[in-house]
Amino acid sequence: MENILVIIFSYLSGSIPFGLILTKIFISKDIRKFGSGNIGTTNVLRVGNKLLAVFTLILDSLKGYIPVFITINYYPELFPLSALTTFLGHLFPIWLKFKGGKGVATYLGILFGLSIPLALLFIFTWTAVLLIFKYASVASLFATLTVFIISSIREIIIPVLKNLSDEEIILNNHLFILFIFLILIIYTHRKNISNLKNKTETKIKI
Repeated sequence: MENILVIIFSYLSGSIPFGLILTKIFISKDIRKFGSGNIGTTNVLRVGNKLLAVFTLILDSLKGYIPVFITINYYPELFPLSALTTFLGHLFPIWLKFKGGKGVATYLGILFGLSIPLALLFIFTWTAVLLIFKYASVASLFATLTVFIISSIREIIIPVLKNLSDEEIILNNHLFILFIFLILIIYTHRKNISNLKNKTETKIKI
């Protein structure tokens, strides 16, 4: 019963299309008809409204953080299920015929629920890469990869060097779900990767 509750709550939370809602309410535009057609923060920024982009980022992060935070506190063993279902809710919202966003802001919210240091690492890496290359997609991919690599070092390599048992390592290990997120974010950015190869990717004006 707990599994079903976590799945329903997490999916419904993740599936709220804040970018679409905010742009329709405040500037009477359907974000899906502009830029990349995505409902996320970057595309909201492309329509020229920085304030709405900030609110989209915050709300999309919160919808990732809240269900994961609640699940960790009440059903900690179901954290991976909640995190993945929340993320999939954003990627495939039932309200939009399963055509959602790329999941970066929601992933950030999930990271805050899992580990504040990892979330701050993501923000720092994302910001640094964006300032250097001016591509939001490159920043998102690199930051997600960085979180996975650092987590691998922290949760596997260091414990092995300290001679911890396999059981102790597994108990503290969230690498599997972070790896799934890495694969999913690469998948949602497949068009961006193609654009980067063809040198047609749009830069972010900072």
